[in-house]
Amino acid sequence: MAFDFDLAVSAPFRMQPGLRRLPVGAQQLTPLRPGDCVLQQKLAVLSEHAAQALLASPGFDAQPAVAALCAHAASEHPTAFAWDGAQGQALHLGWAVYGDELLPLPGAQTQIGTCLDALPAHSRLAGLLALAFAEDFAIVDVDSGSIPWLVVCLPSHWAPETKVGRSFAEVHAAVADNAMLIAAGAQLMRLVAADGRWERFVWSITPHPKLDAHPVRCPRQAWPADATPDQLAAVAYWRTECQTFIPLPELRQAVFTIRVEVQALARAVGNREQASRLHAALASMSPAVLAYRGLTDAQGRLLEWLAVQAAR
Repeated sequence: MAFDFDLAVSAPFRMQPGLRRLPVGAQQLTPLRPGDCVLQQKLAVLSEHAAQALLASPGFDAQPAVAALCAHAASEHPTAFAWDGAQGQALHLGWAVYGDELLPLPGAQTQIGTCLDALPAHSRLAGLLALAFAEDFAIVDVDSGSIPWLVVCLPSHWAPETKVGRSFAEVHAAVADNAMLIAAGAQLMRLVAADGRWERFVWSITPHPKLDAHPVRCPRQAWPADATPDQLAAVAYWRTECQTFIPLPELRQAVFTIRVEVQALARAVGNREQASRLHAALASMSPAVLAYRGLTDAQGRLLEWLAVQAAR
């Protein structure tokens, strides 16, 4: 699923759920292959910081939802992932997990096997899914109103280990201008766990070029104070998230998928109309949102640069 610039970028900018139904036939997962940049960054996180990425509330049984995610992956991408109800096979990566056992397949990638073998045995299937697909995952549980399970390698300036088991309101408490989000929380959780598939998009502009933006592993970078608008734009990156929900109504849960992409801002803004839309959205951000997104010092210069792009 590609980021929808026209849908996601609008003015006035508001922090809101922004859900829309997924088009019929739209795919929610993106298979990875050896050598993919996303795979390499995920592999680095799971190899060095697994405790910050593979998380579950004490006593929570994620197995039914993980099995449903495996079945969805196999149905959507049968050449990339196989699932027989007990064994998950990441066919591009050459590894399978049966119960807690790690099994090599033809073409097994040694580095991936080493990473998965080092994980707690009960987390290996989740780790396999994390490496087989570009998306990160979380389980939304309607009855508890919480997010009791996460497999998040590439967070956008938030720490998954501080969110696991927390309620929707607690998870979003730090978000600027969050009143609309918080008010919609309970209804939103019921909606995404019912029949029907939903998507939403998130974007920001950042000086941080990596997919992994965990606040401890990768602290926020300051914008260069003396850079001109052109110089600032040259070191700015367009960070987007394509988020979807895989409903599990029989469990009163949903699997939340997050696909992060980062590209140079100048490349992302491809025409005058996009520059104009982004200018209007950025100009309409409240001081609280600008501070939350680390854009306070950059807003004016980015607006100058965008105005020039919109006029060309």
